Amino acid sequence: MSRADGTDGASAADGLVSAARSVGREAARCAAAAETARRLDPDVVKAVVAAGFARHLVPAAHGGDEGTFLELGRAVSAVGEGCTATAWCASLAAHIGRMAAHLPEEGRRAVWAEGPDAFLVASLTPLGTARPVPGGYRLSGTWPFVSAIDHADWALLAAQVPDQGPRVLAVPRGTWRTEDTWHNVGMAATGSHTVTVTDATVPAARTVARDDLFTGRGAARVVPRLAVPMQATTMMFAVPALGAAKGAFAAWRQHAERKIRAAAGAPAALPGMPSFNRVTWDTTLARTATGIDAAELLLERAAETADSFRPTPAPTPGTGLGPDLDLDLGPAPGPGFTPLETMRIWRDCAVATDLLVGVADRLFRAVGTGGQSSASPVQRFWRDINSVAGHQALQVESAATAYAHQALGF
Repeated sequence: MSRADGTDGASAADGLVSAARSVGREAARCAAAAETARRLDPDVVKAVVAAGFARHLVPAAHGGDEGTFLELGRAVSAVGEGCTATAWCASLAAHIGRMAAHLPEEGRRAVWAEGPDAFLVASLTPLGTARPVPGGYRLSGTWPFVSAIDHADWALLAAQVPDQGPRVLAVPRGTWRTEDTWHNVGMAATGSHTVTVTDATVPAARTVARDDLFTGRGAARVVPRLAVPMQATTMMFAVPALGAAKGAFAAWRQHAERKIRAAAGAPAALPGMPSFNRVTWDTTLARTATGIDAAELLLERAAETADSFRPTPAPTPGTGLGPDLDLDLGPAPGPGFTPLETMRIWRDCAVATDLLVGVADRLFRAVGTGGQSSASPVQRFWRDINSVAGHQALQVESAATAYAHQALGF
């Protein structure tokens, strides 16, 4: 693991992480233009796919890598050091590939008919309606905030089915139309526009009950190791912010080193005038490096716990916490994890993100007027990290309530 201060922890010299560093450099080069366009550069998306993100969690039976969450997290972080938006889209594409493994076999074959590198997007809030018809469903609805929709081959969209409950339906490009609605100041390049589907027929084999997806039951018969409950994969949203914090820290260090060297040879300040205070810069360096390392340790523990998942024959009971928020992290933890283990992962991801917001705010303040130019990557990372932290899946309050219910038993 590469630490915030540049020292090395455990080795991550695997293929995806190595390729991710190149993707991060290319994404950084294109970041300003991508923000203006409000979508990722097509060549950067091609690089993300070529690096292996889309196939990383795809079942081997369909040509995928069946990789680990830990390796994926390290790769996403490496991309995030160059561009948070690219890391976000790469992370979601990989995790949504795992979600598609919950489809019946015929549906999986359709999604990966042209290979495991299909680029998938999703909206798992059941905002649409799916009416049962012979052989499948008729789908209609509108879903906002679908990241990277401009580059998608397939979309997983959640809808309410009358008398059945919510289902997730896989639809190919050409099924939806995209409305240009993404104008946010943070994560601008994700292109998280609104998707509308009107009366599209979806075969039953390209659908799965949302409960089966969220609990992991749907994939248990396909790739048991990847049948992880949704709340135990919250790192998909948090790790891009880790990479962004590292990128902001690197940019701040360049600025700080120039200031410190310049101050060393500068004449003494006039009486009564403020002088350069080296302690301020040293303290910022130490606190920032520590904050990033702490967040990384939490996120890597979450990934390692998810990688340790082994399903049991029967699913665990529900948490009894009631309906979820925003992207709906789902009802109950799935087989193989206790509810407490699952909620600890969610807690760790939310707290890690909160730590990274503190890092970003400190660096933005410390870099000063000279480093807050619109051309500075520090301000871009600052906006992006705060935007990521606004995602409902990363709210400390929600995670704390869910964790406390399990930890205290009431």
